[in-house]
Amino acid sequence: MALAEIPDEAVEHGEVFTRRWIVEMILDLVDYRPDRDLSALRLVEPACGAGAFLGVIARRVSESCRKRERPLLDALGAVRAFDLLPRNVAKARDLVTGVLSDEGWDRGEAETVADAWVHRADYLLGQTNSEQVDFVVGNPPYIRLEDVPEDRTSLYRALYPTMVGRADIYIGFFEAGLRSLRDGGRLGFICADRWMRNQYGRELRRLVADEFAVDVCVTMHDVDAFEEQVSAYPAVTVIRQGRQESAVAADTTRDFGESAAHELTAWIRGGEDSPARAASYQAARLPHWFSGSDLWPTGSPARLAVLEDLTERFTVMGDRASGVRVGIGVATGADKVFITRDPDVVEAERLLRLSMVRDTTSGNFEWSRHYLVNPWGTDGELVDLDKYPKLRVYFERNGAALRGRYVAKKNPEKWYKTIDKVEPGLAQRPKLLFPDMKLSSHPVLDKGGYYPHHNLYFITSATWDLEVLGGLLLSKVAEAFVDAYAVKMRGKTLRFQAQYLRRIPVPRPETLTVEQRSRLIDAFRKRDVQAATSAALDVYSLTGWPD
Repeated sequence: MALAEIPDEAVEHGEVFTRRWIVEMILDLVDYRPDRDLSALRLVEPACGAGAFLGVIARRVSESCRKRERPLLDALGAVRAFDLLPRNVAKARDLVTGVLSDEGWDRGEAETVADAWVHRADYLLGQTNSEQVDFVVGNPPYIRLEDVPEDRTSLYRALYPTMVGRADIYIGFFEAGLRSLRDGGRLGFICADRWMRNQYGRELRRLVADEFAVDVCVTMHDVDAFEEQVSAYPAVTVIRQGRQESAVAADTTRDFGESAAHELTAWIRGGEDSPARAASYQAARLPHWFSGSDLWPTGSPARLAVLEDLTERFTVMGDRASGVRVGIGVATGADKVFITRDPDVVEAERLLRLSMVRDTTSGNFEWSRHYLVNPWGTDGELVDLDKYPKLRVYFERNGAALRGRYVAKKNPEKWYKTIDKVEPGLAQRPKLLFPDMKLSSHPVLDKGGYYPHHNLYFITSATWDLEVLGGLLLSKVAEAFVDAYAVKMRGKTLRFQAQYLRRIPVPRPETLTVEQRSRLIDAFRKRDVQAATSAALDVYSLTGWPD
């Protein structure tokens, strides 16, 4: 049975036409230039629309053929462009024919080339067995998967595993384009950059990080890049089939235009290491791009360059070699039952002093006298309730709440367990505590004796003086890593979660001088962020911190 067609109105809604100077910039960045033999190379445009890219491509192919005295028909296989709408296919063919005719080529030959280049087809369904190509360029459509018929959506997801969650259809265009590149081939898209920063982009980020190389990312959120005003949060991204090397991160303002694009492109192609800054853009060359499927960081190019430099020079806290462990406190699934302020509610042996977010507010740990009713023994197993009659009575009294939880229904015989096991010995260890949500970095020292609640993240270490480490983590340097990676909450509140804390690089503790250690301890005890930042800059061998 034939697949249901994507409704024309959904395709039309997904069309956003690109300004010519943006097209020129993308073609320059992927190195699709007339001084190369373009008739011998293979370029694909997955969603050509009425021909915004094809017009510029046709002129470059024409100029390349003239320079090499090659006949136009040598370029019959040089370009393949696709679109779903018949009227767009017709417009694109007419445009290519007109451009090549204006360039002095025989009109009949121009029409032959245009017909060979432009096809009505669903690019995502035609790419699975396609030849390898040198370039994939364009502006993939902004169509939500819920606007696509279910049978077609299911096939897309089967063909392109990166299309997870509530993905836009452009995710599939990225994957299809990347997988079609031959060694050294480049993909250049102008497209919404949301996939770099949200959950549905995680598998595409993983694919890019594991198998490809990001060469350029130019953020253009406020730039007038399209023929119509749209809220697309676009970025120009160039990704190469090859090994990751240095990468350019650039950001632009609303004043970024054609002449600035020429300047920035020249700087990128020139390979300069020193950052570029102009009235309408700033750019920096990073030692490499970001790894894994985690959210890619945000920030100014200069700041991103420093973050990557520090990551390159030091060991991140998520690496065992850092000597640091980052974890999260206990989730119970029934706080009203498992958390109490009554020290006599169960046997004293079954109570753990519990640290809560409120205990960290002042910057010094001040226990609010909360306890965890602890069902776990020192062997890491649930205790026998027959040995603790007060505990049994207490849990039975709250049996409806405990047995109604998903974790209890899944394991009925363990109905009184907390969601997380209580780790033997953790309460006694000194810890740095981080409240989950805070406007700024807020490490607080628990000298030992308390078990953290699940709204607290903790750091322990057998090699660090935790006050020294606390001084580093109080600094704006450490905060910048969380700010770059974390999803921002309302009011610019940051999430100091384990996945972000593990991104922070730290030196080996033995490399710090006595003076550096003293400065960090003093700053931590006084909660002096400015002094902590100054000391951290010295530790990281930085002369300043970029905006």
